[in-house]
Amino acid sequence: MEPARITLPVTGMTCANCAMNIERGLKKLPGVTEASVNFANEEASFRLDASQTKPQDVINKIQSLGFGVPTAKIDLPITGMTCANCAANLERSLNKKVPGVISATVNFASERASVEYIQALAGVDDIVAAVAKAGFEAIRPQEGMEPEDAEAAARAAEVKDQTRKFLVGVVFALPLFLISMSRDFGLLGPWSHQPWVNWLFLAMATPVQFYTGWDYYIGGINSLKNKSANMDVLVAMGSSTAYFYSLALLIFPVLGQHVYFETSAVIITLIKLGKLLEARSKGKTGKAIKELMSLTPDTAILVVGDEETEVPVSQIKVGDTVLVRPGTRMPVDGKVVWGYSAVDESMLTGEPLPVDKTEGDPVAGGTVNGQGLLKVQATRVGSETALAHIIRMVRDAQGSKAPIQALADKVAAVFVPGVIGLAVLTFVLWWAIGGEFVPAMIRFVAVLVIACPCALGLATPTAIMAGTGRGAKSGILFKDSTALQIATKLDVVVLDKTGTITMGKPAISDIEAVADLSRDEVLIMAASVESGSEHPLGRAIVDHAKSKGLKLSPLEDFQAHGGNGVSGTIGDARVIVGKPGWVKGEGVDMAKAEKEILHLASEGKTVMAMAMKGVLVGLVAVSDTLKPESAEAIKQLHSQGLEVIMLTGDNPQTAQAIASQIGVDSVFAEVMPDQKGDKIKELQSQGKIVAMVGDGINDAPALAIADLGIALGTGTDVAMETADVVLASGKLTGVVSAIALSRATMRTIKQNLVWAFGYNVVLIPLAAGALAGFTFLPEFLRHLHPILAALAMALSSISVVTNSLTLYRAKA
Repeated sequence: MEPARITLPVTGMTCANCAMNIERGLKKLPGVTEASVNFANEEASFRLDASQTKPQDVINKIQSLGFGVPTAKIDLPITGMTCANCAANLERSLNKKVPGVISATVNFASERASVEYIQALAGVDDIVAAVAKAGFEAIRPQEGMEPEDAEAAARAAEVKDQTRKFLVGVVFALPLFLISMSRDFGLLGPWSHQPWVNWLFLAMATPVQFYTGWDYYIGGINSLKNKSANMDVLVAMGSSTAYFYSLALLIFPVLGQHVYFETSAVIITLIKLGKLLEARSKGKTGKAIKELMSLTPDTAILVVGDEETEVPVSQIKVGDTVLVRPGTRMPVDGKVVWGYSAVDESMLTGEPLPVDKTEGDPVAGGTVNGQGLLKVQATRVGSETALAHIIRMVRDAQGSKAPIQALADKVAAVFVPGVIGLAVLTFVLWWAIGGEFVPAMIRFVAVLVIACPCALGLATPTAIMAGTGRGAKSGILFKDSTALQIATKLDVVVLDKTGTITMGKPAISDIEAVADLSRDEVLIMAASVESGSEHPLGRAIVDHAKSKGLKLSPLEDFQAHGGNGVSGTIGDARVIVGKPGWVKGEGVDMAKAEKEILHLASEGKTVMAMAMKGVLVGLVAVSDTLKPESAEAIKQLHSQGLEVIMLTGDNPQTAQAIASQIGVDSVFAEVMPDQKGDKIKELQSQGKIVAMVGDGINDAPALAIADLGIALGTGTDVAMETADVVLASGKLTGVVSAIALSRATMRTIKQNLVWAFGYNVVLIPLAAGALAGFTFLPEFLRHLHPILAALAMALSSISVVTNSLTLYRAKA
């Protein structure tokens, strides 16, 4: 059994080093592979072989590293228990057989089960099903809803806690700062220099240091326990230095008179403010996921006979019929069994125009019904719906690491120890050179506080989250962030013709009788043979014959010949229908039809020849209408500096006729389905980075072989495993948008990295006193105060996240 992909929300991370600590810890567990922890969206993603390690062990590991995993709780009434053993058996089943259940207790006396679980791994339905499997029945809560989103609740509680601590910091730090600065500037009377004032400063600074700043101590200790150092270590060291030095002066006045309690208090308060603003901004980068998750309605109207009942959407099963009223959202994927309406599918495809739906048409969960009343039979529910697939794809993409992030990760791994070393060196040098302890200490604190590993850690993932989220809103779904990066490096875009450049709905345009048969007789014979085929061209011939009311002949000995054609026996005659070249290769004389074949091919039509008993008897031409946007999309791909190649199974004449209409650079003609991958390899052997664009039906090998596989979806068909990018709109212009969005995302990542590296490269030396000798410069630059350093540090992360948010305004 293939290891399952699991994504867990994680709380308590304060910088990229925290994410790296968790990642290292997870990789040490047996059965855990592909572990990746994203600081920006605060999630841990990994593959888990449950036979080696249980999900609970992973959660325990994360908690042992000093972080949290939000959990949900539910209390369910249980029926069917007859003794205490029943309760014990059910409790054992829930604890051992439901992945994601942390603890379950079953009380026989009250006939209730209390279950704590991870919502990312289990849901109420899983728990209810496990109870039923154990032989009992769980009564769902009356409203039938999942408990409050545990992750959202945990995030909200965390923000509330941090806000409370920040406000406490402001209440004490602000007056402390004002009084202290006023005293230093001689704005207060002699009373401000009395010894008791310093003790007042201590009383005001202590709540800030050990309440507002307590998280930094806990985070720093946990980090050091894990044999690494993070931002918390820097903040705790810097603020503690100022605080405990000042405390030492109070206890031993002989050491000096000037205390720096305001410095420690304001440092902590400013950095806490920065973290709050950063959390709010990070939340905005992940808004696409939240918007997608809110699209599915909580309830559905179940239709059974003449009865209509409002039930939780989680209780709808495949095959159930639901009523969808005007203006409401589809609760599940399904097909219309009654009614007519126009449905807004923009959440799936990015296309603003509603799509008409009538009996037999598919609809997707989350899309909005227009003015009509519909009855829909469920075909996919819960985690199998198109919307659920989209959410998974976006979540996986946002949780993955782009190759460009590797450099930032390497720097982040040694950043904090390096800064601590530099701060110590700064202190030693300034004390040795200047001979004064206090200026050296001030610079030591400034270096510790100004260094910002968070900006480095947020530079790439926040841009990836915003870019993939923006793409999802336009129906552009990236499988992972590597696809985003590769899309910026493409040289060639290969377009499959059928279903990509054309509508993929071929129709009969010409029927030519070459022998003594009428055109209808040619059509009957061709359709009779093609009735055994699933090829789109074959289906077009059969559909055309049926539309004319023609009766097909019985078929025997049907054979498909690998993309060349088909053959079969009708009566006592062997009939073959296929490509003219293949028919000729079967020993049929094609001379009298060659001129007509060339003429039809020159018009961009696909020609099939039909022979009976080894004699050519007719030609059937099929045309597939070009998509209206194909020529414009190819023009835009050219404007992006890309070479565009069309790949088709048509003969060269037909292929060139189509190519001349749409403006591709070159054509691969007469390519069998199993040869598409070879053509991609041929281009790659020339050193080119290749994207393959197809409809995903018979392009899977080529999509997998290409450097970037792009599949055109059709609204509900978004779960294309072999594609790196899925365009839910099914439009070729989506390729242009995907490449443009990828370039915008990579450009933003590079801007973020330049800022994050540049900030530290410029400001750390400034804090260390590198400009002290330049007397013409302002004093605050020559001797950077730790409070200004803290302010700069708080703003650095926010600037990176804010820049990433601009991607939501990118054109896609």
